[in-house]
Amino acid sequence: MKYMMFVCSDTEPDTDQRNLPDIDAWVAENDGRGRRLDGSAFAPESSATTVRVREGELILTDGPFAETKEVIVGFDLLECADLDEAIEVARTHPMARLGRLELRPLAVDGQ
Repeated sequence: MKYMMFVCSDTEPDTDQRNLPDIDAWVAENDGRGRRLDGSAFAPESSATTVRVREGELILTDGPFAETKEVIVGFDLLECADLDEAIEVARTHPMARLGRLELRPLAVDGQ
């Protein structure tokens, strides 16, 4: 099953920075095991453009539209047997301690 894992900042990261996992090691391990299909960090949120259409009119806004202190800073596309495996993969990601990770299964046949 495929899961999109959104990598997000958090206003309350773990204060215990000892033994923080290395992101390069995490990527290498999960790429090697075939669990990480793709992923990337995003450019700073200040480079974002929000696109909306209202009443047929195109509305562009510089920067992210979400009115929150937390922002999506990257993503990983995972291939896991089930949600339990996806949670285990997310648990070992450095941002599980520094930020937050949202796992969302990809829709199958539009569902």
